[in-house]
Amino acid sequence: MDRSIEFSHEEQMERVLGINDRNLPYLEALLGCDLFVKGTMLTCLSKDELVANRFLSLLARLRTLSENQHYFSEAEIFMEYQSLKHGRPLEELLSEEKQDKPFILVHNRFAFPKSPRQEAYIKSMEENQIVFGIGPAGTGKTFLAVAYALSQLMGGKRQKLILTRPIVEAGENLGFLPGDLAQKINPYLRPLYDAMEAMISVQNIRKLEENGSIEIAPLAYMRGRSLQNAIVILDEAQNTTIEQMQMFLTRLGENSKAIITGDISQVDLPKHKSSGLVHAKNILHGINALDFILFDSRDVVRSRIVQQIIDAYAKDQTTHAQGERR
Repeated sequence: MDRSIEFSHEEQMERVLGINDRNLPYLEALLGCDLFVKGTMLTCLSKDELVANRFLSLLARLRTLSENQHYFSEAEIFMEYQSLKHGRPLEELLSEEKQDKPFILVHNRFAFPKSPRQEAYIKSMEENQIVFGIGPAGTGKTFLAVAYALSQLMGGKRQKLILTRPIVEAGENLGFLPGDLAQKINPYLRPLYDAMEAMISVQNIRKLEENGSIEIAPLAYMRGRSLQNAIVILDEAQNTTIEQMQMFLTRLGENSKAIITGDISQVDLPKHKSSGLVHAKNILHGINALDFILFDSRDVVRSRIVQQIIDAYAKDQTTHAQGERR
């Protein structure tokens, strides 16, 4: 069953397929079909109707986005593939593009949701004072939290952005780290900086740090504070203790908002310590203006291999748990 899609011009086609069609093998592996190029026409050869329809859906989406897009990377193609929501008809996807969807605007740059849960996450951050984003790596929970926090800060809705996380080493003893406080904890906060640098320049980040608009702090330094007119991101929250989580959540003052992100499958606490994130997930129900968004491997937008790795580990843990019960 052949399906074809035509591009308006060669440059548009090159933006999607890459220079010298370098994205073509990746698209073939992603869709599970053979692709052939003739002029500005791209054809999918597959006997599977579902594969053919996904080809039409994905390429129609990439073709539309390419009008205002730089050259697509494999990671960006995978993000768009994930947003197709697995097998939904082309007509529904195209009509959805015309509907109002939540987005984040930071310094003339946009961040759009790539999955239904990302969409719910953005809406939740808009509507609630405390939002928990819980799920595996690559689901965009930290990136969207940082983008939203920057939009609040640079839009004048909050006076300060505070980045914090528990300082817990992931299975390694790093020993003594030289430098002042910021230099000591910067390696731990690098993922947050990566997200910020995707939205604004390094120079702007430094200016915001110098004037106190952006503050970095270990979680232990949050004790005793009362946060007013601030937005706070607690990253790697699975490594908080129950006491630390309670302390953090009770810091919020007037016009302050907290976004807590973490992956409960990657707890690095000592075995005798319970995760404050797991505990909070179990007990904080029915509280007004507090919400949980739970991601899973279907929401991974980082890359296809990350999604497969997460599923493999989840399967192994399930098998191991079943073996222990026997």
